[in-house]
Amino acid sequence: MTTLLASDRITLHQGEALGILRALPDNSVDTILTDPPYSSGGMTISARQADPAQKYQHGSTKRRYPAMLGDNRDQRSFTLWASLWLAECWRIARDGARLMVFTDWRQLPAMTDAVQAAGWMWRGVLTWHKPSARPTLGDFKRDAEFIITGSKGKPLTHTRRCLPGVYRHHVNANRKVHLTEKPVPLLTDLLEVTMPGCTVLDPFAGSGTTGMACLQTGRSFIGIELSPEYAAIAAKRLTEAMEG
Repeated sequence: MTTLLASDRITLHQGEALGILRALPDNSVDTILTDPPYSSGGMTISARQADPAQKYQHGSTKRRYPAMLGDNRDQRSFTLWASLWLAECWRIARDGARLMVFTDWRQLPAMTDAVQAAGWMWRGVLTWHKPSARPTLGDFKRDAEFIITGSKGKPLTHTRRCLPGVYRHHVNANRKVHLTEKPVPLLTDLLEVTMPGCTVLDPFAGSGTTGMACLQTGRSFIGIELSPEYAAIAAKRLTEAMEG
């Protein structure tokens, strides 16, 4: 494990998620908000195990991104792996903590199984509507991804607002620095369900987008990223945001 950032609000570790999670103390975070590798993007095993740059980009113009690691598991190993790290997150979370995990339509059944196997109370599925998704000739447009929500026991309530179940946010392909980066405004919207000033854990930090949302909303962030390249990008991005 290498710690790239350690401040009063932002901590970023570079290394394998499960091993680092096992080193974190019990009952120490308030929220888990994360976007793990989907191990998806195809209808067959060979397609799912292809290079993510080929699976998740289409068309003649493709941008180059650092390699995504850990995105080639088959269905059974994906479910087992997800159960393991989600169980560690459950241990680390305080009672009443919120869980929000991104997934796509292919892995939705597997991830909801893993969430419950790990001890979380499954509370529902949110929809992220992506207006810029590519059309599918003769078929339904796949313009949504999903956020599985859960809690450690009875969830604590921190807002009097009735939050939506569908969020609509565009992806700015020209500005994103990660192949599957989520929009910061989407993550800031999701954090509204959490306690102001809380500590948010993201075991798959990527380019640091969850951390950026935490900085913008006055929350603390603990991130873990396996890829040295993406961890360096996240560290630079978060440092610049804190200094700016």
